[in-house]
Amino acid sequence: MDVARGLAVLGMFASHIGPPQGWLATLTGGRSAALFAVLAGLSLALLSGGATPVIGRRRRAAALRIAVRAVVVFVLGLALTAVGAPVMVILTSYGVLFLLSIPLLRLRSTALAVSAAVLAVVAPLVSFFLRSNMEAPSEIGAVARFEMFTSLEGVGTAFQHILLTGAYPVLTWMPFMLVGMALGRLDLRAVRGRLVLIGAGLALAGYGISWLAMNVFGGRDRVLSLFGDAVPPELVDALLSNGFGTVPTSDPVMLLSAGAHSGTPFEIFGATGAAMLVIGLCLLAERFGALLLPIASVGALALTSYAGHILVLAAVKPPNSYVSFLVLALGTLVFATLWRALLGRGPLEWALHRVSSLPAPRRG
Repeated sequence: MDVARGLAVLGMFASHIGPPQGWLATLTGGRSAALFAVLAGLSLALLSGGATPVIGRRRRAAALRIAVRAVVVFVLGLALTAVGAPVMVILTSYGVLFLLSIPLLRLRSTALAVSAAVLAVVAPLVSFFLRSNMEAPSEIGAVARFEMFTSLEGVGTAFQHILLTGAYPVLTWMPFMLVGMALGRLDLRAVRGRLVLIGAGLALAGYGISWLAMNVFGGRDRVLSLFGDAVPPELVDALLSNGFGTVPTSDPVMLLSAGAHSGTPFEIFGATGAAMLVIGLCLLAERFGALLLPIASVGALALTSYAGHILVLAAVKPPNSYVSFLVLALGTLVFATLWRALLGRGPLEWALHRVSSLPAPRRG
């Protein structure tokens, strides 16, 4: 799981500092953050008992730890947003996702998987309907900021971004968390082969059906007609391939797309399948643990690595290029490997563990 988490972190590096177009952007766009969300849900399941959900006092203790982590991650997200890096920080949405996951800790894998599948279809439709009846947002790809919490109106705007209209709307990101929790309720080593097959099938279905709908059955032509001659086709294609959390509500045909961060059913199913495929492949590659140690170290220091790269981007502001990505990725691989070998748990991971363990009831 550390290897998968490390790949997710490095994939987000590529999305934030790599070339905006090309194979790397296509490979990592949207899917890296979705993988990170699935793994977050998996971690919550492991914290609450793994394949056998804890009950009674142990469940309450796990819920309290998760709630504290949610608050810390939420505040950290606000702090990282405040540094001014050209990154849409995902952590505030993660904090809310953690809180919403607490009532679901009692559920088994099947119930979680079914809930994720239903929500993957229903949530984008609900989002589209709600946003269709709202004023157009003043900014796209928005995230919550500290200054929003200085007034009631600002708080309302912040949570509108977090839940519905922002870069990572909780409404359409909850399926990723539920899938991760469902995986965490399984014996992962026993199902790793099936994870690869099911993940590949979901990814093929999500992205493949969307491609057919848009390019064979006239979806793209319908979108082009909506914009008319005012917008060149290349710009429309860019809009369809990479969104900012939601699709425009100008026409329901937009829900047929599967672009990165579009929040459509096809994107959710496709990105979920890709995440399951990566997790399954990482489990199959367990025998190569020594070779994958640097990536696993980044995964073990995922929160530190993520926060650190945002601070670097805010301070240096490097250009988006393969060279910038490679320098940042290699530097993080070396740093994480050495830190883990010499000091163990990462600084933010250590702090999060200590803070979330404080309210745990004492035994005796």
